[in-house]
Amino acid sequence: MTSIFLLAIGIAVAVALLASMAMHFLTPIGDSGLSPLEQDCQEIANEGYRIHAMYPDSNPDELLNTDFERLMYLDELWITECVNVLPSESIFSIVNNVERNFSFGE
Repeated sequence: MTSIFLLAIGIAVAVALLASMAMHFLTPIGDSGLSPLEQDCQEIANEGYRIHAMYPDSNPDELLNTDFERLMYLDELWITECVNVLPSESIFSIVNNVERNFSFGE
């Protein structure tokens, strides 16, 4: 009876290891876990933050015209395609990702 019990434990461990390896190989490398819409919103937020970072203490009228127009376009996209569509948890996650990426210099 003991040997059957040990055999069952051995098989369970082997199956768990094989399943873990299969999941590792089937998971794409670099998968952020974000939906395509969330990835697009992440890119919009990153680009908008880059522009804001170039002019840290400026008023909107002090920005170059092309940067101002690009920022206004990105703000419109952010509101219409992200804030109005995604749940608040996703928005906060994206904002935290942007802050974390730029604070670590990525």
